[in-house]
Amino acid sequence: MSDGPSIESVLVVEDDPDLLAVLPRILSTAGYAVRTAADGEDGLNKVLDDAPALAILDVGLPKLNGYELARELRARGYQFPVLMLTARVTVDDKVSGLDAGADDYLAKPFEYAELLARVKALLRRSVITAGSSTMRIRDLSVDPASRKVERGGKVIELTQKEYALLEYLVRNSGRIVSRQMISEHVWKHDVDPLTNVVDVYINYLRKKLDEDKHNPLIQTVRGRGYVIKE
Repeated sequence: MSDGPSIESVLVVEDDPDLLAVLPRILSTAGYAVRTAADGEDGLNKVLDDAPALAILDVGLPKLNGYELARELRARGYQFPVLMLTARVTVDDKVSGLDAGADDYLAKPFEYAELLARVKALLRRSVITAGSSTMRIRDLSVDPASRKVERGGKVIELTQKEYALLEYLVRNSGRIVSRQMISEHVWKHDVDPLTNVVDVYINYLRKKLDEDKHNPLIQTVRGRGYVIKE
């Protein structure tokens, strides 16, 4: 992470069109790279495509509300800071937000200077600690902090690319990811789309992860890609 905020990315998930228009301008002027979403489902997809350094979530979002989205992000192992925005100001509402995985809570209406101060403070103290970031699916555990992978209590040794592929699949658990999506996020386009390198690495992972060949952890969805399911 850079000392300055210029390369930090912020995702704003807000259904109020006025705030959705003004917040990116305020944050961009402060040096942040900003993406937006107008509902919780789109916000989740934006994170799955490319996780931000920090997310700003409105509580009253359609499709997935702010609490549900924060809870889903934490369940998938994302540990970036979450700042919750809401017109609800009771103690119970704040507790609900913090319990869902939010790191801070800002009541509407707010001063933009205060928002920027909260964002700066959250990014400054954002630290991924070993253990708290561990992702678990069935008997598989993946710790992004240490890059340690275990299945059934047994440590699985993976190469750098094998680990990157597995982490991407785990973070997108329950979601079918295409070969193109894997290529873009794991190989950063540095692979010929006409080759079968993705399929080859999927097979590498299966050989290391699956003792039961009839019940593979990574499932093939014909014509669409791959998926890991709970």
